[in-house]
Amino acid sequence: MVTRRRALKGLGATSIAAMVPTALRAAPIKPDDASALLVIDVQNCFLPGGSLAVKDGEQVVPVINRIAKGFANVVMTQDWHTAGHVSFASTHSGKKPFETISLPYGKQVLWPDHCVQGTEGASLSKDLAIPHAGLVIRKGFNKNVDSYSAFTEADGKTTTGLAAYLKARKVKRVFLAGLATDFCVAWSALDARKAGFEAYVIEDACRGIDTQGSLAKAWADMTKAGVKRIKSDDIAA
Repeated sequence: MVTRRRALKGLGATSIAAMVPTALRAAPIKPDDASALLVIDVQNCFLPGGSLAVKDGEQVVPVINRIAKGFANVVMTQDWHTAGHVSFASTHSGKKPFETISLPYGKQVLWPDHCVQGTEGASLSKDLAIPHAGLVIRKGFNKNVDSYSAFTEADGKTTTGLAAYLKARKVKRVFLAGLATDFCVAWSALDARKAGFEAYVIEDACRGIDTQGSLAKAWADMTKAGVKRIKSDDIAA
């Protein structure tokens, strides 16, 4: 026979069990004036039909549009290459896209021609809806040096000025989204850490290329550097 005491005891246990997942779940991160969203290279060349299309790259756009509403500080980046850029396979006789060569600043993956200055492929996606973005950083316009990172060119010393811009606005932490996870997003996140910022990569607001294990390596490098891996639902936008 079920007594009142046993029934209440059972209800108490059930209630506690139901509450545990909520109690253990981290509170959503609320962007404040010390937070900035960095939207990396959401450009036509990296979207379906582009010369260097990232698989499912278009899926990041609605996620980015949603979370961007919660940020007072938003910076967008554009790859902005010259024709005949050193990172293009077509610039090097006999070389094919995704091969690697050595350049004075280190190893360079060779890419299909992409994001050439002034072309439609270099334009930001027309579906991005972030009218309050305060800055667009163009990178990779030095013909002889690539620039994955929003902060520093591939030579490791030439800056874009982004760190100074963010620090002037008293930004302490940056959240990164865009294309591609294992290259421009990852390099930007790593350089954000070097510049003294907290860094969060929003996994479902990014997509990767993943050539020769690059995606796993990028996540490992970011984790080692203290970059936090989150989802868009972790942000109270």
